Amino acid sequence: MSLRIVPTTPFPGQRPGTSGLRKPVSVFQQPHYLENFVQSIFDVLEGSAGQTLVVGGDGRYYNREAIQILLKMAAANGIGRVLVGQGGILSTPAVSCLIRKYGAYGGIIFSASHNPGGPQGDFGIKYNIGNGGPAPEKVTEAIYARTQQIREYRILEAPDVDLDRLGEQRLGSLTVSVIDPVADYLGLMQRLFDFEAIRDYLASGIRIAFDAMHAVTGPYAHAILQGSLGAPEGSVLNGQPLPDFGGGHPDPNLVHARSLVELLFREDGPDFGAASDGDGDRNLILGRQFYVTPSDSLAVLAANAHRVPGYREGLAGIARSMPTSQAADRVAAKLGIPCYETPTGWKFFGNLLDAGKVTLCGEESFGTGSHHIREKDGLWAVLFWLNILAVRRQPVRQIVEEHWRTYGRNVYSRHDYEGLPVEVAEALMADLRRSLPGWVGQRLGSQLVAYADDFSYTDPVDGSTTSHQGIRIGFEDGSRIIYRLSGTGTHGATLRVYLERLELDPARHGLDPQVALAEQIQLADHLAQIRARTGRQQPDVIT
Repeated sequence: MSLRIVPTTPFPGQRPGTSGLRKPVSVFQQPHYLENFVQSIFDVLEGSAGQTLVVGGDGRYYNREAIQILLKMAAANGIGRVLVGQGGILSTPAVSCLIRKYGAYGGIIFSASHNPGGPQGDFGIKYNIGNGGPAPEKVTEAIYARTQQIREYRILEAPDVDLDRLGEQRLGSLTVSVIDPVADYLGLMQRLFDFEAIRDYLASGIRIAFDAMHAVTGPYAHAILQGSLGAPEGSVLNGQPLPDFGGGHPDPNLVHARSLVELLFREDGPDFGAASDGDGDRNLILGRQFYVTPSDSLAVLAANAHRVPGYREGLAGIARSMPTSQAADRVAAKLGIPCYETPTGWKFFGNLLDAGKVTLCGEESFGTGSHHIREKDGLWAVLFWLNILAVRRQPVRQIVEEHWRTYGRNVYSRHDYEGLPVEVAEALMADLRRSLPGWVGQRLGSQLVAYADDFSYTDPVDGSTTSHQGIRIGFEDGSRIIYRLSGTGTHGATLRVYLERLELDPARHGLDPQVALAEQIQLADHLAQIRARTGRQQPDVIT
């Protein structure tokens, strides 16, 4: 083994997005590309010598190769110990769990989350700090700045580590511990949820289906749902992680999890269905012939948290991303606790969680979590729902419809326009931004505009401010239209349009959201001239 110091030059565009650096696999495979970014991480970490890092990924194409590069660079940069999942597998929630349990300095996750995999797909890397959560902007900006200055990186010339053999191996002065990726996470879930009650519920003849989408949660679901909880064999679908996710798109929504949706909407379908994404931090929740929106899911979990062992002492507060519906706000108001509205990106929940201001968090993009870790957690949400079902012994549809009768229904939908030319999307947003001042107090369609702004957030813990987080148009009756450019894509720009209206009449709770929101949909297109400017006659994805 010998240390190499390799000359290099900066690559443009290595600024992390909403959650890490994501690019096509072919970009990461360029000589020095991944090494430059990894060295930039090590260069900005103060006091990391001799420390422990947690490392893993979602099993997508290039995952193993990237981990071997990372391990050799960690050894060359003085890291003392690395905990890495067997086979290079660790879900994002499991990484957060391990960082917190073992007091690790931080963690590095190889994933592009819900983006497609395979040789023509995407790859990604992100750094998590010592609280287990995504690095805040001051850290990611420091990493980016370093990528634009880097002139060399350090790497150990050494044989690859055997990622399939549990136990310790040496890589120069670095100790590499290959660990069971599921065990510690399972232990945490057993402390939060009533596994005995869920086992009894499943044993009563309840049928469930969990689609792991050939992504990272397969081993976790097999061990927890079919193993510890006794769900029948075959309850876990697509449970083998594959480098290309079996040719599918590991995004648990109504479009990309279509086969699961069709299964649940059969007359004889399972009683409960769920799915998770590439790295295991997102969730889709279904009842028989019933879809639970992520916004409603967060609200229902909050309203029923007292039924679950890990949350019986009550909630300190709730946090939701700005585009997420205001359903959780209504629950918080009834419970007499605060509800915080943050920018999109789980890192914005970290300070609130660390300060004890909130217990549950959620994003409309199929992400839900709590103070148990510092990431959203797909399988955790599934177990939370199963615990509620085990206690209430009611179908998913009945639980949600009773929730609407109590709190009202925040009818909600998101329209995505994917792969737009960046200049077209940015010009559309810029023109909307310029129009904002003139809309306040005006009647648009049948609705009076109460506020119109470009969302800015001041962190109540550290006072930091984050601006330009999405255009909000709020109406006097509580309805909203929101426009935002996504930060998770790798090809062109994705325009997301969020539509929301509060419906208090139970007789109208069953309306299809696209019908109930028809006026907002038409107005959203008119205000932004989406069809005229993009040439798109309809969204690519509706959720």
